[in-house]
Amino acid sequence: MKRKTLTRRIVLIGAILGALLLTSTIFAHTISASSSAQQIRSQAFQAKTLQQMIQAHQLASTVRVLSSQPPSVITQFPLFPSGVKPAFPKASGVVTIVEGNPAVSLFDTVTVDVFNMPPDTTFTIFFIEQATKPFGHAEYVADVHTRENGSGDVTFQAITLVAFAMDASNPGTSQDQSGPASGIQLEHLGVWFASLQDAQKALNNPALKGTPFDGGNPPLHAGPQALTDGQTAPVF
Repeated sequence: MKRKTLTRRIVLIGAILGALLLTSTIFAHTISASSSAQQIRSQAFQAKTLQQMIQAHQLASTVRVLSSQPPSVITQFPLFPSGVKPAFPKASGVVTIVEGNPAVSLFDTVTVDVFNMPPDTTFTIFFIEQATKPFGHAEYVADVHTRENGSGDVTFQAITLVAFAMDASNPGTSQDQSGPASGIQLEHLGVWFASLQDAQKALNNPALKGTPFDGGNPPLHAGPQALTDGQTAPVF
């Protein structure tokens, strides 16, 4: 009987040691993965590197680069909480722009990923002249609807790296990548609540006023800006 008890104790001790070893291995792997993620975010996004990282499942699944296209210019920048910050301080986003092939099309491919946002809510995306108020000229480009966990993503094609807006009666001039050009360059991106009611509910603020950042009836039925690139210098 004592021998059986001793054997059981040895087996139990072995199981505990095995569990401790497995836990330490998982913890070390988690630390290593976190460190690798930080290194990835600090790298310059070059076309070849980006494709390798996609193959290794190290980037969001929404990012796409066609292998049939020649090496492309990749622009990526973060989004920061603006109007949602009081209620959703951890809200964030990342914008990835893959330059179109000039020999085929001027369209660029834009992916907008958002995180920790109000759930089950539709937001509008605009190219804008200025990242913060008064925003200046603006162009609507897409919607993004969040899931129950507050994440969402959308991919669309548009002329992005040379996007501009103007009033044809007084177009004005500005500088783009090639030099002097007509109109005002749109080199920032902002995300707005598509519905004022959604914004008032999500932010628990019935005093919020409507904005023009969604079309349709009635006028000014959109909510405030939710995310912005927050930069003074152009981001694309």
